[in-house]
Amino acid sequence: MSTVKLWTDEEAAADPVVARVFADIRATRKSDFVNNLWRGLANHPQLLEATWARLKAVMAGDTVLGPAVQEMIYIAVSTANACSYCVHSHTAAARAKGMSDAQHAELMAIIGLAAMTNGLVTAMHIPPNQAFMVPEAL
Repeated sequence: MSTVKLWTDEEAAADPVVARVFADIRATRKSDFVNNLWRGLANHPQLLEATWARLKAVMAGDTVLGPAVQEMIYIAVSTANACSYCVHSHTAAARAKGMSDAQHAELMAIIGLAAMTNGLVTAMHIPPNQAFMVPEAL
């Protein structure tokens, strides 16, 4: 159960900032659906607007990674952060953007493997090899 009110479309229409952001979400996504994240963020219209602007800039613009890969990265990070909501919403988005069942299965294998090896390296406090160190930017 949510800890904040999830705004209805009627409530959103009464606030100019929320109404504008909801309209942009619908236009950008070419859908009438506004998911619960945005409905919860509507309680703080400026945060809603800033969060949507950032997400739109990163996830809805031109991308060298491609939309499905972006969503798959979001799934991996959301898994690491134990955000069930984000895992579900970005899995749905990745599927809508072309992620196949085989890609999803491989992604799950990679996430599981990374979680395991991250845990082992962390538990053993293994230092990175010098060859893996990124040189300082000039």
